[in-house]
This record gives sequence, structure tokens and C-alpha cells, in this order.
Amino acid sequence: MSGEGREWLETDGWGGFASGTADLVRTRRYHGLLLVAARPPADRWMLVNGWEGWLVGAQGERLPLTSQAYRDVVYPNGREYLEVFAHEPWPRWSYRIDEETRLDVELIVPGEGPGTVLSFSLHGGTERWRSIDLRLLCSGRDPHHLRSADGDPKVGLEVAGCRLGYELNPGAPPFFVWGAHKYRHAPEWFRQFEYAEERARGLDAYEDLLSPGHFELDLREGAAALILSTAANFGPRCGTDAVGFAEHCKERVRERSARRRDRLGRAASAYVSRRGDGHTVIAGYPWFGDWGRDTFIALRGLRHLPEGRELESSILLEWSQVVSRGMLPNRFPDRGDTPEYNSVDASLWYVLAVRDHLATAETDAPTESRLWEAARSILEGYLQGTRHGIGLDVDGLIRAGEPGVQLTWMDAKVGDWVVTPRIGKPVEIQALWLAALAFAVAREAGLARHLERGRASFAEKFFDPERGWLRDVVDVDHEPNRMDPRLRPNQVFALGGLGPDLLSPGQAHSALDAVERILWTPAGLRTLDPSETEYRARYEGGVWERDGAYHQGTVWPWLTGPFVDAWVHLRGGGPDVQRAARNRFVAPLLTQLDRAGLGHISEIADGEAPHTPRGAPFQAWSVTELFRLDRTLAR
Repeated sequence: MSGEGREWLETDGWGGFASGTADLVRTRRYHGLLLVAARPPADRWMLVNGWEGWLVGAQGERLPLTSQAYRDVVYPNGREYLEVFAHEPWPRWSYRIDEETRLDVELIVPGEGPGTVLSFSLHGGTERWRSIDLRLLCSGRDPHHLRSADGDPKVGLEVAGCRLGYELNPGAPPFFVWGAHKYRHAPEWFRQFEYAEERARGLDAYEDLLSPGHFELDLREGAAALILSTAANFGPRCGTDAVGFAEHCKERVRERSARRRDRLGRAASAYVSRRGDGHTVIAGYPWFGDWGRDTFIALRGLRHLPEGRELESSILLEWSQVVSRGMLPNRFPDRGDTPEYNSVDASLWYVLAVRDHLATAETDAPTESRLWEAARSILEGYLQGTRHGIGLDVDGLIRAGEPGVQLTWMDAKVGDWVVTPRIGKPVEIQALWLAALAFAVAREAGLARHLERGRASFAEKFFDPERGWLRDVVDVDHEPNRMDPRLRPNQVFALGGLGPDLLSPGQAHSALDAVERILWTPAGLRTLDPSETEYRARYEGGVWERDGAYHQGTVWPWLTGPFVDAWVHLRGGGPDVQRAARNRFVAPLLTQLDRAGLGHISEIADGEAPHTPRGAPFQAWSVTELFRLDRTLAR
């Protein structure tokens, strides 16, 4: 079967999703049929983790359709009958039952609310095979935690016409099921499921799941469907056929896919979610929420969707409401309402997103005023000084940082250990700050003196003539003239494409050549020079080992975007240069689309060949930056 072991993802546009593997064996605690956000996109709940199904014949014979990984055993052997798996336009599994009979199982997340549809169609063999006996496997838990059997199996049940309602756990939202021809309530624990990916990451890997009962789906007409949702009005009315409802959902997904035309566009749109009255971006699946930094970087690609300008406006307006002391949140927690203001770059990325939006989109006066005021308040906060030591220094550059706090995108922290603290004046923060000032000067001329002082200081302090590249941090730990000279990819933001030129052409070419020669891989840029003692070639092991490697050599695909921007800019930006960049840097990344998260690009990859994908298999900025390059570079 094609695609075995790789992962698929279907998102609902409200922070929830369904995900799993091609062979239906769950390998992560996050794999499930119905994971919903009670307060989109936060307060997530894993409700239905999976299903166990048997094709039932007229004489009572039973053939398994699924396989479950338990401790030391995989049972039953349903995956042996799987012949074909396809993940576009939605996941579909084709079973070869016998020479005359094929069963297709499809999973559709229509995106019209928190819900999933399982569709079954039998081709041939309808006289021999009559129904499906199906049990849902449920947890009703926080997605990040596992559940253990806690006493007698109990599931609250409510019957309302053709709809069944379930309550798994106090505090967990109830969910509803439509489509069963018969149902027998028989709660039972299924114990000791094993999640291979969790075990490989050094985390708890065993879980007990609760099954409410048996659903019988009649296949004598050749088709059946089971609909799952936390919205009581999501599924079909009692007079409406569940199979017809499933076909309606398929048609809606087809229409949406047709509007987005290409594969990368469809992948990019999967990260967009509702938040409040507007929208936001989920940083990555399956475990990230919406992060400020990731959201505004992802906007660079999302604006190329057909609905991109409207979406960009909605996201920027939504986030404008949470500016505090000149800062935007780094992230919103899954539980609780207090956002975390621990990022020095998220707010600056927002200002540049406002810049790009106002430069290219038709914006009404009230919207333009709100966006500019949000951007202006950020600049004022940095000029006057704000949290975590962030503020303007006398040299016109931004200082930032205090012990124990991670502020830049290199933000790994385990316990009290900040792996790459970067306290002082990180190189990309200066590039973002000076680009933001260059945008603001046209509206407030008084900012020009800060821009000129900052540009002069940058040229003086950051280029290392002995090594031929840019220092990663200057005035380390706020000590004047203490430098971190290590070669890291953060300098690409200062080499062209983001804002005003900050170096001489010779300096910029020298630095970019070093980045390409030492850090470039077919999966993206390494985060550290392999000659450094801290370099880690592989991202694997337990939490401490993995986070210790996160930014110490691990490859990040999203950095390809700013790297290519600089590469094209420094060579004049013409069509021939753009085509060369596409062939040289973008084409290798396109081959990564089916290596881990099907149709997507992973968060990270190993620093050494074969550059195995690691981290979240579905990452917003990895996809959206590739989508942006694909749309903007000449073919």
C-alpha cells in the first residue's frame, strides 16, 4: 500500500482537526477522528481517538478493517486488506476484500464546524457482505495528556431521534453521532494502546481508551456514513439520509479545493483558524496553537491565497486587539485566557505585515487607522522600553533579554535551561527593527534619526571581516563589545529582501556565500555551523536531547524563504535569477511534501543526510514560505 507510515491531516478551520497514519495505526497521542477546540482555536479536547471496524457477512463471518497497536502486539490484521491509500482531496482507504469486492472508507472534515464524517461504500459483494460493526475508541482528554482506565467503564448516553449524544468525562464537551442503523450501548475499556512516536520522543506512550458501544452500519444498499461532531446541529436532520449528508460534505470540500487550485495553496489554507470575530494561524499540527511570530511570518505566504487579502486584514485586525506595552503575545495557552508576552520579534513581524498589507491591499480608512495605530504603539513601546529588557539603546539598535527568558525564535527551553538565550542584540531583531522604522518614517518623519543611527551602528558592529559573515549577537548579555561570532542563519534577514540594505554589496555577498556553503541543505538551513562543538547532527532522544539540538544544527525549512529573498536580491532579482533560485533551492524542498506529513512540510529536519523530517509533521511557516516562493519566483 502506498503512503504507509506517513501522516495525514484534515483541519476544521476552528482549531480542531483529524489526523492519523496511512495504515490507520495510531502512533501519536494526537492522532484522532475528532479533536475539537471548545474556544477556537484554544481549549482543545481529544474526544474520538479512533475506530475499530469489522465487515460482517450474511452468514455472520467477520473481516477486520482496522489495526490497533497495543503493547507488544498489533491486532486485528485489517491493514493486510488495505490496497490503496490516497490523501487528496481527503483521506481514502481502499480495501480489497476478495476478487469481486472492494470497500472504500473515506474521512471528510467539511470545515463548517467541529465535525468529521466517515463514509463507507461497498463495490460488489453486496449479497455476501451486509454491514459494518463499528466501535469508537474515545478518551475525552486534553490532547497533550494520556488517559488511563479509571474504574468501571461509564459513558453518558442521550438519544434524540436519529442522533446519539455522549459524555465521556466531566469537563469534556459532549459529542454527537449520526448514521447508525442500529446501536447497542456497551461501554468497555480497551487497554494499553501503544504510540510509537511518543515512545521515540521519550514520552509516555501507553493509553487506555473507552468505547461506548456497537454501531451497525447497513451496507445492503452499498453505502453508509457515520457523522461525529460536538455541535448538536452539525449532522443530518432525522429525515435526512446520512449518506446524502456525507455526499454534501464531499461536494463542499471539492468546491473549496477547486478555489485553491494548487497543492501548496490547499496545504497553506489548512493552518487558518477562527479566533474571536476574526482569524489567526495555527503554528503547526498536531501540538501547536496560534503563535504570534508564526502567524505574521505565515501571512507572507497566505496573502497569495485567492482570499488572501481579506484573510490578512482579518488576522491583523484580530491581533491588533492584544497589543500590550508595545508587544504582541508570543502565544495563547491552550487553557486560560492570559497570553504570554515573551517574544521580541513577533511584534516587529506584525509591523512588517501591516506594511505589506497597506502597500498592496485596498483598505478602508477605519481599518488602515486601526492597523497603523497598532503598529505605531509597538514602535513606541520599543522606543520607550518594555518587558524583558526590550528597548532602544543609545546606538539605535534594540537590546533585549534577561536570564531565564527566551525571546527570539530560537526559543528552546527545558526547565530553567534556555538552550540558546541570545541576550543582547540579536542580528535578525535589528534587521526587523530597521525595516519597521523604514516603513514608519513615511508617516512619522521624526523616526528618521533613529533609523539612520541604527543603520550606521549595524554596519559597524555586525560584519565580521575575519570570518566574512555577520555576528549572531553583539553586546552579548548587555556587555558592550562582547560578540557571538558563530555562523547561524539569522543573518539572512539582514542580507536583502526584508527592508533597507544594511551592508555593502561585498559584505552581503560574502555573508550569504558563507551561509549557502556551510548551512544550506536540500531541506533548508542548518541552525549552526557543523564545525562548532555544540553542533548536533540529529534531532532525536528524550526532551532534553531534542531541545538541546533544536537550534544547534537542526534544519528549519522555513528559513529557505528569507535565504532565497536575499539570494535573489543580491543578484539583481531578474527573471533568470528567480528561475535559478527556483531550480536550486525550491525544487529540492518540493520533494519533501510526501516524506512525513502528506502534502505538507515538517517543522524541522536532521542537520545531516538524509535530513530525516522531525518535529511537527505539519508546520505553517514551512508550508507558507514555500508557497510564497512558488508564487513569486519566475517559472
